[in-house]
Amino acid sequence: MDVREAQDGLLDAARTAVALAKELGAEQAEAGASFEEGLSVTVRLGELESVERQRDRGLAITVYRAQCKGSASTADFAPAAVDAAVRKALSIASFTAADPYAGLADADLMAHDYPDLDLFRPWQLDVAGAETLALEAENAARGLDPQIRNSEGATVSTSSAAQAYANSHGFAGAYASTSHSISCSVVADREGILERDYWFTLARDHAALETPEEVGREAARRALRRLGARQLATCRIPVLYPAYLARGLFGHLVAAIRGTSQYRKATCLLGASGQQIFPAHVTVDEEPLLAGAIGSAPYDSEGVRTRPRQLIAAGVLQGYVLSSYSARRLGLATTGNAGGVHNLIVKPTVNSEQELLEAYPRVFLVSELLGQGVNTVTGDYSRGAAGFLVERGEISHAVHEVTIAGNLLELFKRIEGIGPDVDRRGSIHSGSVLVGELTVAGA
Repeated sequence: MDVREAQDGLLDAARTAVALAKELGAEQAEAGASFEEGLSVTVRLGELESVERQRDRGLAITVYRAQCKGSASTADFAPAAVDAAVRKALSIASFTAADPYAGLADADLMAHDYPDLDLFRPWQLDVAGAETLALEAENAARGLDPQIRNSEGATVSTSSAAQAYANSHGFAGAYASTSHSISCSVVADREGILERDYWFTLARDHAALETPEEVGREAARRALRRLGARQLATCRIPVLYPAYLARGLFGHLVAAIRGTSQYRKATCLLGASGQQIFPAHVTVDEEPLLAGAIGSAPYDSEGVRTRPRQLIAAGVLQGYVLSSYSARRLGLATTGNAGGVHNLIVKPTVNSEQELLEAYPRVFLVSELLGQGVNTVTGDYSRGAAGFLVERGEISHAVHEVTIAGNLLELFKRIEGIGPDVDRRGSIHSGSVLVGELTVAGA
């Protein structure tokens, strides 16, 4: 059974579970069913190291009765197993406390008519084909320079998934998606000093991937340029986050404006809607209906239709990231973000990354962030880092064993420019971000 064939069966299972829950006394019910299969092949030092095949499916049912909620799940779609899961969910609901905010999203918000977003682009790839591609990536990396002495391997992965959702409002929807990637990680060695780095490419359509050779060569280049790294004396210096790390800055924003953080009063951006939290040149849009994008979805995990909106306009926060539950807790309306954000687009403000590097005589260009030192409750920001000292627009030398310290609110307000080199390998699309002086602690 392939993913497309599974889709109708998933939808039938979700509908059946919801109908049964209603028959057994649930006032409201929802069910989500999923099926996923994939292949991942890794080579290391020219030899096949591992082959992993994945094939999973599941059905989760949630019921509401007298404002009490119960949930259960099963990997068995047989009628007896579905019946048992529904009864278990109802049993759990009988023991939970009533919650006046619990329940399905409003019926008039359901995505009964939704577009095909072209998210399903399967790759007919077998183990031998994947191994060949992985070897091409690793060989390109190892052959770039004799200082590339070791490899942590190259991996080629492909997966296809289908998901279906139904609820007692009469909504039922399903769609399929794919994800493909090539990655490579190598180690450079100069006089016994080792430096490691990696690169990867990710897309829904394998034709949009970088070639294995491009991935391997970029991994090697990144490892090589880290050779000769030394500490930087503690200073206040502008910091440039490349696109693949800049996405994380806006990920911290999402965490701070998520509905759960707001109603729990556990965020440094409590009640910040309508406030200026970025400079006026920062604009962030959410575009959930982009064809073929990694973060696209026609509806959220509650069946609510997704819609484009502006999250940050001229630096001002326009609203929060809400599910129906968090919205009710806050006296607001859901934003169609149950399950997360869908393609946050951070608009560029300059014409090139080089323009950002040349904005100051000295800039710290980050290449890697370490640790989990970000507290979205207090805003405290402290991350171990490696990167490069850039002087007058040119890399002077590699830097390691430093810490970038500050506060998220300070960091957001100090964003001075956003590059056009947008990284689209996730649900947040951002170019490089230049942040005015932050504390970089080193020697």
